[in-house]
Amino acid sequence: MYFEYFVEGGDFTNAGYASSQIKKHLKELGVDPSVIKRSVIALYEAEVNIVAHAYRGKIKIFINKNGVKMLLEDEGPGIADVGLAMKKGFSTASEAVREMGFGAGMGLPNINENSDSFNIDTVVGKGTTLEIIINF
Repeated sequence: MYFEYFVEGGDFTNAGYASSQIKKHLKELGVDPSVIKRSVIALYEAEVNIVAHAYRGKIKIFINKNGVKMLLEDEGPGIADVGLAMKKGFSTASEAVREMGFGAGMGLPNINENSDSFNIDTVVGKGTTLEIIINF
């Protein structure tokens, strides 16, 4: 199965749409609830990162008998220091984003903790691509 979603930077109203859809599809497939939970957490965090930090992005979801592969590609500022960004509590979110309850610096650490494989490819001034794999 393949699903594709487009995300606009700053669109907090629709943040979480892709993760809610994937939750529905995984439930329909009878996937173990703990795997669904991990998948939804990882995808939601990545989706909100696009909304909070990038201009726009695309989410590609591949589901097969082995698991879920999520590719999130954004056009945005990129990540200047991935090591620092992976530390719990570190955030470059704007004050406006923080006032909405986002930007606590837990996105990338939560993705990492909930995935079986997690890779970041980023170019400062261009954007970031995340590859997240959750095995069944």
